[in-house]
Amino acid sequence: MSIIKTGTSRRTVLKGGAVFAGTALAAPHLFVRRASAADYLNAPTGSTVTLGFNVPQTGPYADEGADELRAYQLAVEHLNGDGDGGMLNTMKPTALKGNGVLGKKVEFVTGDTQTKSDAARASAKRMIEKDGAVMITGGSSSGVAIAVQSLCQEAGVIFMAGLTHSNDTTGKDKRANGFRHFFNAYMSGAALAPVLEKAYGADRRAYHLTADYTWGWTQEESIKNSTENIGWETVETVRTPLGAGDFSQYITPVLNSGADVLILNHYGKDMVNSLTQAVQFGLKDKQANGKNFEIVVPLYSELMAQGAGEAVKGIFGSANWDWKLKNPGTEAFVKSFGQKYGQPPSQAAQTCYVQTLLYADACERAGTFNPCAVISELEGFEFDGLGNGPTLYRAADHQCFKKVLVVKGNENPTNQYDLLEIVEEVPVEQVMYDPSIFGGELGSCNPGV
Repeated sequence: MSIIKTGTSRRTVLKGGAVFAGTALAAPHLFVRRASAADYLNAPTGSTVTLGFNVPQTGPYADEGADELRAYQLAVEHLNGDGDGGMLNTMKPTALKGNGVLGKKVEFVTGDTQTKSDAARASAKRMIEKDGAVMITGGSSSGVAIAVQSLCQEAGVIFMAGLTHSNDTTGKDKRANGFRHFFNAYMSGAALAPVLEKAYGADRRAYHLTADYTWGWTQEESIKNSTENIGWETVETVRTPLGAGDFSQYITPVLNSGADVLILNHYGKDMVNSLTQAVQFGLKDKQANGKNFEIVVPLYSELMAQGAGEAVKGIFGSANWDWKLKNPGTEAFVKSFGQKYGQPPSQAAQTCYVQTLLYADACERAGTFNPCAVISELEGFEFDGLGNGPTLYRAADHQCFKKVLVVKGNENPTNQYDLLEIVEEVPVEQVMYDPSIFGGELGSCNPGV
């Protein structure tokens, strides 16, 4: 491995020709089109092709961002023919050969979204304009994902969304150049509600604390609708700022609200802090309305469970994927990731790894990096072997449909990574919905020139 410094960029050349780079951010501006005879933006002319990995390296979602970068680096190694191949060996169908993409070695550059939309757009713009990225992927915030997806549509490159759970990403804010593998808030509600009814009954009163941005809003709405449909009453909904840190002022009113369930629509370090503080306030030991007080975390991850520790025990939530699933794709990925990094991957890592493979495979099938041709290959694509079982990339909204996991904090973990147990694998039919319910228009493909 060697290091090359050029201006403000720091580029690390990995085995197999991959390049890792970090660059200072610039303010977003109008796009400058590169002069080219090609019929699409940033058409690679040499022996390499560049992908842009845009993740939170700082801020409240930085833990997810770090794991996403690990997964991206692993995906690039596998695409270039290094390592054990991982899910390239289990993906069906696939046109990938392990010799790069369309005969070109894959390089990548990175940016820090800071979990801020402006910073994320600036770093994505830099990767497109200065580094010649043909695809942008990443993110652990729906606000960031929606902002970068819009920018990629304007620029004329593909956006393969990373961790984004808001209904809006493939709803009212969907774009032709954007695709999401991760599930959404509607699916969490549809999967969770029957399990919550069975565990806690239909006569419950819920209090919501919600991250005050697009993801929190749509999760609150989806969980509220799903729980009210099983008979629960919503007592109060309270918005909290992203990165609040101290949630005590929001938790105190819950004690005298008449609620007997607290629903935490938080993620990352916010979820770790709000859940830990709620448990410290004694909510899990409280009685209300003649029932044991319960806490629900609708969107869970192993990384968050590690941060919250003992506080997660017995608490229900939903997940896109879990490293303990028993299927060839999951086992291949967990083996590769574990050998390289000494720990199992998170759902954020799995999603980002899969999105990279899906994009590369679509390019191989299209025979070009032209985004319009790649879009045609991804729309309606059905595949298996990537860890989630049979999956459909729906053409109408570019949303993936697959099984959703309902998980619960493990009461008796066997190690530091065994913190969530899979309660149920919810079939895709239970979480499917009509694409028109969230509005929005895909619009047309933009190839950038």
